[in-house]
Amino acid sequence: MEANTRSTGRLPAAFLTPGSSSFMDFLGDHSPELLPGNRPLPPVQGAIEAPHGTTIVAVTFSGGVVLAGDRRATMGNVIAQRDIEKVFPADEFSAVGIAGTAGIAVEMVKLFQLELEHFEKVEGTVLSLEGKANRLSTMIRGNLGMAMQGLAVVPLFAGWDVDREKGRIFSYDVTGGRSEERGFAATGSGSMFARGALKKLYREDSTEEQAATAVLQALYDAADDDSATGGPDLARRIYPIITSLTEDGFKRFGEDEVSELARAIHERRLEEPDGPRAALL
Repeated sequence: MEANTRSTGRLPAAFLTPGSSSFMDFLGDHSPELLPGNRPLPPVQGAIEAPHGTTIVAVTFSGGVVLAGDRRATMGNVIAQRDIEKVFPADEFSAVGIAGTAGIAVEMVKLFQLELEHFEKVEGTVLSLEGKANRLSTMIRGNLGMAMQGLAVVPLFAGWDVDREKGRIFSYDVTGGRSEERGFAATGSGSMFARGALKKLYREDSTEEQAATAVLQALYDAADDDSATGGPDLARRIYPIITSLTEDGFKRFGEDEVSELARAIHERRLEEPDGPRAALL
């Protein structure tokens, strides 16, 4: 096939008329070795030291959903990177936050973006939010072999459902099992602490700014108790990434906006280190 391509200067017909709207299926048919889950790995002895990312949080509000992540990546007990990006747009109305093995997670996100773009170009329409969540589930399941060797990816997926006209959140396990979350969700090593904070802070009728404040407070609490989660770094001006998805599409909060929120929370925490208090009744 390669010789024929060189002699004619044209791609094979199969490349020009894909039989499936799935880019992953197309890649699996023609170059399966390029799929992350199909790559051969050497025998593993002991723990694999690779940068890992945590923590991702999401909160729905009256006009959509906010998805945010801290910036720290760790390798064992060492901080591997202080400003890693863990939240990415999947397409115009959805985004994915990554927790787990950083390198594989970023590669999976890029493949997911291609998957959605390929479907749109082949079918002439976009996938439903439910369909996007299912495609991501398939990709995570394809990484199960690596996950069994310690290279797991556990993302959080959020988006604006154009049909239902509301924000929705989907969480996953390492086998690709998918669950829709109600109101808020968190994943990563600091998720237990972030979720505990959101239980007290979540309000169904929150504005976008209030939802952004809630996720920032949750990440602050996660960083307070989980060494793998990085809180706002005021000295280095490194702040969590906060994004929102509404009927207007994907939006990333500007650094000045996040900085202002982070500094306001920090000032308040100088008086109340454990964060805002919830009423007993």
